[in-house]
Formats: sequence, C-alpha cells, structure tokens
Amino acid sequence: MGTVKFVASELTWCLRCSLRYRQRSASIQPLSFRSSMQRRLYTADAIPAAALEGEEKQYAPKIKQLVKDISQLNLLEVADLNELLKKSLKIADAPLMAFGAVPSAANLKIEETEVPEAKQEQINFSVKITKFEDSKKVALIKEVKNLVPGLNLVQAKKFVESLPQLVKTDIPKEEAEKLKAVLEAVGATVVLS
Repeated sequence: MGTVKFVASELTWCLRCSLRYRQRSASIQPLSFRSSMQRRLYTADAIPAAALEGEEKQYAPKIKQLVKDISQLNLLEVADLNELLKKSLKIADAPLMAFGAVPSAANLKIEETEVPEAKQEQINFSVKITKFEDSKKVALIKEVKNLVPGLNLVQAKKFVESLPQLVKTDIPKEEAEKLKAVLEAVGATVVLS
C-alpha cells in the first residue's frame, strides 16, 4: 500500500511538471500554434463544472481511465512509466532537499570535521533524591511536601519511600544547588544531573 502512495505521488509530481513545461513552451510558440493548441484544449471534451461544497468532484472520463490504467501497473512498470515521463517531458531529477529530506551522511561528515567541537555548559539541571537517612525521614517528607507543588502528606511519604525520584527538572544551576543544600540538610542524598 505504501509503494502505491509513493508511486502516485511521483506520477502526480511528473504530471504537474509536465503541465508547467507545456505552459512555458506554449508561451514561446508562435500565435498560430497557440491558437490551434487552444482549440484542441477547449474542443476535446467538455470541462465539468467546479464541485460545490459537499459534492464530490467530477472527473473527465479520460482522467478516470488514466487512473484506472496506472493503478493496474506493477511497481516495475510504474518505475518505467516514471522514467519515460521524465525523459519525454525533459524533467530533471529533483534533489531530495527540495522535498524536505534529511541531508546525506556524506554532507554531515564534512560538516562535523569542519566545525570543532565546543564543550557546551549545562544550563538546566534536574534534582534527584537517591537515598535518605532513616532517622530524618519525617523531616524529609515534610520538606518534599513543601517543595513539590500539589503533593499532600501521604503522596509525599510515598514519593520519599519510592526513591530514587526526581524532585524538580529543568531548573537553573543556582536554584538546583540551593535545593540540594535544603534536601541534604534534612538527611537526603541528592544528585544533580
């Protein structure tokens, strides 16, 4: 199913490019050619009216037949069709970057070697309690209750008993060090990361 979607998108892209090519080349052609081209475009089939909101769009029988024929092709035939359309319409292969793809690995290696690695200083820290002294458990529970918003006493007790736990994350270094000092004062072993 995924390959059919890919193939459909490739064909849609080819058709869009062919329309652009025809529009550009039509503007360059002599007037007599353009008028005969316009006669063929407007007299071939009646163009259905635009669909109103809530109505299904009506497609020309020619388009329906094209879709039916293309959908019956296998993957190799679709690849051949794609190649033939590109050759006959003189469409160059588009680079992957135009579609928002990730840069190739070779380009990434070049960029890595050109830019010297600068050691980044950590800005935000997380405060984690790893263990505590049993004799100071009650004081630690009360302190955790005060530090963590939204915790009641029972939740703070469960929090302390299920260590290691993160108390706060993404806080500045100064605040993290103050929090570490407060928690260590009530008997906790704290790690900053």
